[in-house]
Amino acid sequence: MAVSVNKVAGVTVVTVASDPQSPYPPLCQIVCGLCCNPMCCVVSETLRKLQGGSQYILGSVHIMVGFLNIGLGVNLVTCSSPYPFWLGGMFILFGIVAILSEKCPSSCLIILNVVLNLFGVLFAIAAIVLYSIDLSIVDLDWICYEDYYGDGRQNPDYTKCLAAKAWLLLMMRSVTVLLIVLAVLELCVTISCAVMGIKALKNIEKTRNQSQRNQD
Repeated sequence: MAVSVNKVAGVTVVTVASDPQSPYPPLCQIVCGLCCNPMCCVVSETLRKLQGGSQYILGSVHIMVGFLNIGLGVNLVTCSSPYPFWLGGMFILFGIVAILSEKCPSSCLIILNVVLNLFGVLFAIAAIVLYSIDLSIVDLDWICYEDYYGDGRQNPDYTKCLAAKAWLLLMMRSVTVLLIVLAVLELCVTISCAVMGIKALKNIEKTRNQSQRNQD
């Protein structure tokens, strides 16, 4: 698929010639053509300066939050679904893409980073909601049974079991609260990554337009 870009009077016109024999729909061909366009994939030193190392820092926070979700989620797997693991995996993916957009700052990678972080906002909100639900419903009543033998005799370790259950319940609630805090941090990081990526794309477009005016 051929892609041509023309700029006239501050207006950018992208012309895409579709392939009628391609099995893919025109929209997929357009996205593929734009992503494979050398103008989109070339590394820009201007974009590197515009980002100023911010994506590397935010990407590192993404990865840290992801690993903490996976590590702390092990403590909750007995009473909740395994969503801490796939949430942590998604956060790590966001961090990797953010770092790549900093190391190889092409327009294509920055756009991908912005899109992923916009989805990341939804994932972070979902994490806050899910962990809040866990905090309200966490229960360990199934651990201790006073009538352990089923014949009316009291379990001699019942009191110790209650103390252990109280400690375990406190630990699980503390971990859940920490995961909620991390989800709020992740929400702030995803918003920051998306905003900085959008600003970088706008500034590079202004820089290109200014360079074209100077040449004219």
